[in-house]
Amino acid sequence: MRKAELPDTPSVVKSVAPSPAGAGDSAIESVHLPENWPTARLLSTAARAVERRWADALTELGLTHAGLIVLHLIELGVSTQAELARNAHVEAQTMSRTVDRLERAGHITRSPDTVDRRRHVVHVTPEGHALWQRARGLEAAVFPAVADPEALRTALLQIIKR
Repeated sequence: MRKAELPDTPSVVKSVAPSPAGAGDSAIESVHLPENWPTARLLSTAARAVERRWADALTELGLTHAGLIVLHLIELGVSTQAELARNAHVEAQTMSRTVDRLERAGHITRSPDTVDRRRHVVHVTPEGHALWQRARGLEAAVFPAVADPEALRTALLQIIKR
């Protein structure tokens, strides 16, 4: 008997008869089918596939994931650079670079706060708002249809909040 070590799966002990050249061992090959993967591997693989498609779609719009988060937060009413950083869970310097890129691209404007001139108030431009609207429509185009999208969303939220 030969012990076959398969990635991301428990060890499998199986009697393997020699195969003719070019013929695969169907029992071992079937382990490599996604239907037979552990849930964690499925989730990881699905996340990477969606992330790649999402990043490609944002790139086509001239937007990064970080830029999308900033536009979303501004649309929700977050108005200062410090609040953006806090709500995005990033350092102020990281947010400053993202805001700089969006400002150079004409998607946002930044001005000193009239009450506290040390703070910068961030506003979305009409171009930035139009970009946000186009980006919001990407989800339906990028994510594959699933039988029960609400159940998937609920499960993902359970995983994230755990």
